[in-house]
Amino acid sequence: MTNILGDEQRLLAARVSLTQQIDRGSVVLSSRLAGAFLNVPRHPFVPVFYRRDGERFIPWRITDSDADAWLNSVYADDSLITEVDGVHAEDAAPEGLTGIPTSSSTAPSLMADMLDALDVNEGDEVYEAGTGTGYNAGVLSFLVGDKHVTTIDRSEPLTAKAHARLNAIGLAPLVIRGDGARDFPADARYDRIIATASVRRIPPEWLTRLRPGGIMVVPLKGTLAGGMVARLTKLPDGSATGYILHTPAAFMPLLSDSEAPAQVPVVPDGPCADSGLSARVLDDWSFSFFAQLHMPPGLVRSYGRNADGLHVTTLYDPADGSATRIDDMPEGPPLVTSTGARDLWQPIETAHQLWQRLNRPRREWFTIEATAKEQTVRYTAPGGQVHRWRLRGPGVEVGAGREDGEG
Repeated sequence: MTNILGDEQRLLAARVSLTQQIDRGSVVLSSRLAGAFLNVPRHPFVPVFYRRDGERFIPWRITDSDADAWLNSVYADDSLITEVDGVHAEDAAPEGLTGIPTSSSTAPSLMADMLDALDVNEGDEVYEAGTGTGYNAGVLSFLVGDKHVTTIDRSEPLTAKAHARLNAIGLAPLVIRGDGARDFPADARYDRIIATASVRRIPPEWLTRLRPGGIMVVPLKGTLAGGMVARLTKLPDGSATGYILHTPAAFMPLLSDSEAPAQVPVVPDGPCADSGLSARVLDDWSFSFFAQLHMPPGLVRSYGRNADGLHVTTLYDPADGSATRIDDMPEGPPLVTSTGARDLWQPIETAHQLWQRLNRPRREWFTIEATAKEQTVRYTAPGGQVHRWRLRGPGVEVGAGREDGEG
């Protein structure tokens, strides 16, 4: 079954098919970028990946079933889960496991969109935060030359596997195990910085390490899916400005070694109030990026089904212990129950009203500016009024949304 990997014509056809899939989507591939996807194979970087079977993640190897089906999945324009709760697919038992995905191979069309925005040229010095499988580092190596690529991941198993796989196809970028927000080779400066894991706020060290005129492409995401991808250019004064790409992205977070996920508490029954808005709206990717701008730093969301089988969301802010539960009801409006100092749902209701009043602005209509002191997302309405939200918080923590109107 594995002899398919020795069929060069079949593998070339798979790469051609993937490149065509990307080009048929929303990404217009340049000839150089198309050449990268045609020349850098994906299958060496994902020899084993997970597929879902109900609540379980089952590792899938080419020897486990139809080799053609496996290869078609590898070269489909989809993300592939490669790690669940820190267990790499290659190390998982055949029966699989339950848990939360912690690493994946990004959908190639999203890779292409971000690489197109990065606008790399041969010889550019590139820093990639989030090595993952190593596939994106391989494409970057093709575009700029492998000696000009540095890629970093906090996971020793991931970096070791990625290093070996890159070497196996003849590429030798610098692969580092460390904290992508702050670990760099001494005195290194870069023409391009790209993150393949999300941050809540652009790490200050990235601004420092990027050369003037350089470009960074960074996924910005808090607790909600459907985050933003920012593309910024560094100015001579040390600040960076740019815009938000049109593509939503739900990258897994770039974690520091000291970070631990907050546990969402159970909100006890108590006094409640009606809401005109179901918390299911947070799963609408056209709104979730806007909602995130109005959330406080570190806010966590959990969701599922209540006793009636209807949607329930709980929001929790570890900063002050406030927690709010929003229950859909069989009849009537959703119910909001809060504990602690604040109702965490009311700002989301207000944000949704503003979003509708602004005629549901798309993410690509927003701009972003980052300085050593402040990071701000802006939207200028057709009438000229400027709305802005400051990304706040230490390190890579994301800011709560704040809206100021300026005439």
